[in-house]
Amino acid sequence: MFNRGVERRATFLDEVNYRRFYKTIVYYQNENVPTRFSFRSRKLIRPKEASGRKMIEVICFCLMPNHFHLLLKQTLDKGIPTYLGKLTNSYTRYFNTKYKREGHLFQAPYKAVRIESEEQLLHVSRYIHLNPLVGGVTPDLRSYKWSSCQEYFGFSLETVCQKHEILNYFPNPKEKNYEKFVLDQTDYARSLEKIKTQLLDETLY
Repeated sequence: MFNRGVERRATFLDEVNYRRFYKTIVYYQNENVPTRFSFRSRKLIRPKEASGRKMIEVICFCLMPNHFHLLLKQTLDKGIPTYLGKLTNSYTRYFNTKYKREGHLFQAPYKAVRIESEEQLLHVSRYIHLNPLVGGVTPDLRSYKWSSCQEYFGFSLETVCQKHEILNYFPNPKEKNYEKFVLDQTDYARSLEKIKTQLLDETLY
């Protein structure tokens, strides 16, 4: 699942914004939560502490300056659209209040692709994790805090994602083999991004 800011505007302006969206990703996974995230205490409530059934599971994610990617597994009927509505509405309220703006922050509708095979699942996870590197946001995925890459590579103590959905396809040591699976495609992904950019530029003239 993918969505970007309206008019390609930046949706994350500083580390506080990124952290807020990250916490919102965690908070709204369950069907019922104690309060709206905007009015609750700063203590982050994990899904297991919230009431109600779990709507979705996060497989992996990536936050970029003007867009985000989420790979989700639906565990409740209509769980994904309900979750995404709560996620983006909550963050938009926060962002608009903080920066004194009005209106939509993200484009509508969001773009979603249904995963149809194990191979597609693995390649989508790799595409999501390569985004900051290919997009020139960071020179090193291991140091990029706003994706699940650190969690998958074994550099993060925080556990948000259901990593087994991906890592079960890799032999031990799973994290190192998955890291190689992702990084081995860096140059190829960069070349595709360059070609895509050139094609887009050509269509403007």
